[in-house]
Amino acid sequence: MQESCRQACATLNIDLPRAVLALTPTPLEAMPNLGRELALDLRVKRDDLTGLALGGNKIRQLEYYFGQALAQGSTLVLVTGAIQSNYTRATAAAAARLGLRCHVQLENRVPSMDSPFYRQSGNVLLGDMYGASVSLYAGLDDEMGADAAIREIAARYRAQGQVPYLIPLRPDSPPLGSVGYLHAAEELLAQHGNATHYVLASGSGQTQAGLLFGLRSLGSQARVLGVSVRRDPRAQHQRVRAHCAALAALLDRELVVAERDVEVFDGNVGTAYGLPDAGLLRLLMQVARTDGLLLDPVYTGKAFAGLLRLREQGEIEAGARVVFIHTGGLPAVFAYGPEFQAETGRHEPAGQSVGAMG
Repeated sequence: MQESCRQACATLNIDLPRAVLALTPTPLEAMPNLGRELALDLRVKRDDLTGLALGGNKIRQLEYYFGQALAQGSTLVLVTGAIQSNYTRATAAAAARLGLRCHVQLENRVPSMDSPFYRQSGNVLLGDMYGASVSLYAGLDDEMGADAAIREIAARYRAQGQVPYLIPLRPDSPPLGSVGYLHAAEELLAQHGNATHYVLASGSGQTQAGLLFGLRSLGSQARVLGVSVRRDPRAQHQRVRAHCAALAALLDRELVVAERDVEVFDGNVGTAYGLPDAGLLRLLMQVARTDGLLLDPVYTGKAFAGLLRLREQGEIEAGARVVFIHTGGLPAVFAYGPEFQAETGRHEPAGQSVGAMG
């Protein structure tokens, strides 16, 4: 498998072990109604359809982590994330597919979300179905503390005779997750080589860094607009830039991404990570009723709201050829069921424009 992968990846000069998990290429789907309302040539890269575990960008990201884990003879993979983490759900599924054990550490990052829907459904339910062992970490948005806690758990497994592989959270670790998005860049150029803008949620920063690095490596100068859903855009800019530099080092290649290429915009707009406001929930329902597109409240919903703001502010001009990267996260929709249902009764009738909702 590794040799065939290396041949297929020759265009991008990738020579790293890979466990193929994603169903690719994912579709590039036109959004005629939303595009008409926004005066854009709007298409959506459906990375919510990567297949395993209800899809999402994490499936692409995990291929190189699990490739390294298998190459090292690991028997157990550990990962940490928020209660409704897409990453932990995807990791549990990948481990099951590849015959490895999995331990997930869930962090209480959104303490105001105390409903049983949030703590038991969505990604949490799927992780349980995939058989992952679970521990809880009490910290709030504490990457270093969470990483330290999961390393201690890994040490206990090692003492029991397991060979643990830890998928790190800290930003200074090798960005193996970014490598998967070099392939997405290649797919996108084959599907729609004249796109002018790519818009996506920027969380860990690895997807944005990989996509940007891949596009520049393949000669595209299209803008990649990241909408930060967790931290201040300036801090996120530094994070994405650091991932790009680390990716160049990992691949032993020239850093093809310039400082000006890294563009990050605010996607929180007054709400914390994982905490949507009523306006965002109404927007997601309106998007669903306009073009049948489902977005989640944590990542893609805030990214799409960011797209609307960028269009309103003129950052994206009328007629631009825009690709919205749908990074998945749809299992989390069910965790916010009560919040969506509370808004449904007050929702405007179908037919209101999405731009008005933004």
